[in-house]
Amino acid sequence: MEQNDQPVFGIEKLYVKDLSLEVPNAPEIFLERDQPQIEIQLNTGGRGVGEGVFEVVLTVTVTAKMGEKTVFLVEVGQAGIFRIQNVPEEQLEPLIAVACPNILFPYAREAVSDAVSRAGFQPIVLQPVNFEGMYMQRLQQQAESGAPAEAPIQ
Repeated sequence: MEQNDQPVFGIEKLYVKDLSLEVPNAPEIFLERDQPQIEIQLNTGGRGVGEGVFEVVLTVTVTAKMGEKTVFLVEVGQAGIFRIQNVPEEQLEPLIAVACPNILFPYAREAVSDAVSRAGFQPIVLQPVNFEGMYMQRLQQQAESGAPAEAPIQ
């Protein structure tokens, strides 16, 4: 049997690892008519879970506030298990930091929108994200600070 050394990148499983919704000022907050200020935070991380198998989690946190009052807070941890084999070491981090979050983002966006709608608010539709730009910015910040490059893989 011949050994196949072709690069492999595949999705094994996509799932919601964490989902949290808080509406701390309900029901009074529903009487407010002002538009809330929306803040969005994104975080990604990856870890090896087996030989050539990695879990990548894209965490999206959306906070809506009116002044000091929190209207709602939604956090979604959209995860995927990816098979990545026969890929050069220097290409592994970009795959985990850019390609995997690009795959996970539409699922996270849908989960956020659905949770906000179910809480009784207008859906939040997250704009597309440039994960490559975020990755390059992180590398540049690490280079400027003189810190060693951190691999998102454990």
